[in-house]
Amino acid sequence: MQRTHYLLCLLAGLLLTACATRPEADYILTNATVYTADSLHTKAQAFAVKDGHFVAVGTTDAVMKAYASDSVIDLKGQPVYPGFYDPHAHFLGLGQMLDQADLVGATSYSDVVARLKTYQQQHPDALWIIGRGWDQNDWPATDSPVRGFPTNKLLDEAFPNIPVALTRIDGHAILANTKALRLARVTGGTVLAGGEVILANGQPTGVLVDNAMQVVKRVIPQPDELAKTRMLQNAEAMCLKLGLTTVSDAGLNRDDIDLVEKLHKNGKLRIRDYAMISLGEPNLEHYLKRGPYQTDRLTVRSFKLYADGALGSRGACLRQPYTDQPTTSGLLLLAPAELDRVIGLLAKSGFQANTHCIGDSANHLILGLYGKYLTKKNDRRWRIEHAQVVSPEDVPLFGRYSIIPSVQPTHATSDMYWAEKRLGSIRVKGAYAFNDLLTQNKLISFGSDFPVEYVNPLFGFHAAVARQDAKNFPKGGFQPENAVSRQDALAAMTRWAAYSCFEDHMRGSIAPGKQADFVILDRDIMTVPNEQLRATQVRQTWIGGQRLYSAK
Repeated sequence: MQRTHYLLCLLAGLLLTACATRPEADYILTNATVYTADSLHTKAQAFAVKDGHFVAVGTTDAVMKAYASDSVIDLKGQPVYPGFYDPHAHFLGLGQMLDQADLVGATSYSDVVARLKTYQQQHPDALWIIGRGWDQNDWPATDSPVRGFPTNKLLDEAFPNIPVALTRIDGHAILANTKALRLARVTGGTVLAGGEVILANGQPTGVLVDNAMQVVKRVIPQPDELAKTRMLQNAEAMCLKLGLTTVSDAGLNRDDIDLVEKLHKNGKLRIRDYAMISLGEPNLEHYLKRGPYQTDRLTVRSFKLYADGALGSRGACLRQPYTDQPTTSGLLLLAPAELDRVIGLLAKSGFQANTHCIGDSANHLILGLYGKYLTKKNDRRWRIEHAQVVSPEDVPLFGRYSIIPSVQPTHATSDMYWAEKRLGSIRVKGAYAFNDLLTQNKLISFGSDFPVEYVNPLFGFHAAVARQDAKNFPKGGFQPENAVSRQDALAAMTRWAAYSCFEDHMRGSIAPGKQADFVILDRDIMTVPNEQLRATQVRQTWIGGQRLYSAK
């Protein structure tokens, strides 16, 4: 009996010693289906987190043997992924849109006016009526009588005494009533390089495209810091609910970048942000002198350039005229010489060039200018944003100069109903060619461009692998030869997205040493049928080891 007691005590002592030698983790997640999104597409069962970083990843037994913790969470097989990363979005723009009249999905001009009246009733003290999301491609043709655009006639009838400015879904056109045009001093003689005031009988119709929008935007009252803070926090809440742990701001001025950094420092904003600096001489002068920098939650090392407009508003710059409007080939928003000057400046700096290119002419121009300064394979990670319509002979330039295509899969499924009308049956084959672009450097970056498209990153995942919209249309997918595999789609919204923003050493995959950003979903997006992907719900979102969202 005494010997048995001695052996039990010895065993207990050995167990205590073994536990004491294991380092402590803040918590351990076990019995999960963990998609690490590393280069080998490794799956694991468990991981341990300490001080906001992954410290062990592997089987449940291996992780439990390597680390001890008072908090062990059994996920009972639930799927876990690296935090979803949107490398091209408009985070502040989302917050601003949440404060405006929501016109997304309006099926007619009358529907737009009805929504605006409801908005005015809810905001009786508003000095302006501001809205976003209209898309004349979804309306009856009779609603868009002038060059495929609406006029402000219905707005003037409904709102004669308050200025109204409505941004198109793609952010590249504004519809303004006469009150707003007068405040902005827009006339039939207003001319702006890289933009257009649409006229009828020599008078403004209310539609301003691309650079011309700035004339109206300058007279719209701007939100103060308190309002912007609220907008950013509202945007963060939506993003966290949808599993986003890092977002981007594709074009911010210095004051807004400083505000994001301030909110990070005082803990009022927790989501990570990759801020692209808006092009402009004050920003160029300041940031080229300061140089790139990176904090735990913010990276500032790129400039956002615009080569052209959008396909939906016929502002995308094409090499041949639009099939459905042969009188125009679109617009360059900056002269080639100015684009060359700026890209040359960035080439001498440590900054990344991220240029918006929709049309095949814009893509051709910027690929050539990038190649002029990059000359060969490199690690500058310069990006073409959207890369929407690319001539087949230009596609290899992405590989030749290590240029990253930063695309938005839901653009393909949103535009597929009318893209061929704009481009014709031959040219459309070079549009939304995600798989062709992926093969050039064996990587691609997937974003959403929200609020142009919906925020949910899983909508983009579905669009990329199925080439279908929310109604699972069309059967077999739109140009299915350019669908990508689920493994590549996951990488494109995690590890490759982080790589495209110089953050792959910190996040983008579940690996020891990286920040503990991850999401838990209610179903496995790597195995469920395509038609179930968009119904997937986020159960939890974690950033830096902290749970910031949990479904009720």
